[in-house]
Amino acid sequence: MSEELTQDDFLGGKIKIWQPRRGYRAGVDPVILAASVPAKPGQSVLELGCGVGVASLCLAARVPDLQITGVEVQADYAALARRNGAENAMPFTAVTADLRALPADLRQKRFDHVIMNPPYYDRAAGTVSDDAGKDIAFGGDTPLGDWIDTGAKRIGPRGYLTLIQRMERLPEVLDALVGRLGAIVVRPVAGRASRAPELFLLQARQEGRTPFRMAPALIMHEGDTHQCDQDSYTPLVSDALRSGAELPILP
Repeated sequence: MSEELTQDDFLGGKIKIWQPRRGYRAGVDPVILAASVPAKPGQSVLELGCGVGVASLCLAARVPDLQITGVEVQADYAALARRNGAENAMPFTAVTADLRALPADLRQKRFDHVIMNPPYYDRAAGTVSDDAGKDIAFGGDTPLGDWIDTGAKRIGPRGYLTLIQRMERLPEVLDALVGRLGAIVVRPVAGRASRAPELFLLQARQEGRTPFRMAPALIMHEGDTHQCDQDSYTPLVSDALRSGAELPILP
């Protein structure tokens, strides 16, 4: 194993992921995102900002026969995504590109699903990290509206956009969706039942007509406080993280 990389198990060892030892490292958020995508066998998926491919490969492990394409601006992360797809024998293509300047072939395609885990922090309101990979993953220089705009353009008829983001940025996301996608469902994500949600999952649909809906919060951990060194994930979350089970945004 390279001293600069680690190979980590996801979904209870169903997939193994190479990622940088230092810098941005994927955690549970891309796994939760993948579990929330309502994909069916034979459909096409585009992930914007795929990193090393965790969300796409978790989705591929749950739903067979998907055609998945990832876009990643950092060439070293995109290379790891391609390696991870190949070593896990998953149908996954990773393209090195800025999502604001997609290759011509991607601009001509529409997908059944577009998924994304955009940087959580507004670059204008934060400081630059010393690690380039971590800086782009957590802040980046691409406005959140550009992520939504690019994603909406690539969704085919009745297709879905699914994303995860920090709660304070929900107004930005909803504003960017106006006039583009409908049938919006938001599911807050809280660490514990006693805490305010810090994240949210959102799903919207091309040509969607149903009214906006707020789903019950997804609670990540049992109990009001951390009691021991073992994880305390709720059964729904544990099934998604350990077994790759589906975790619908609207239960």
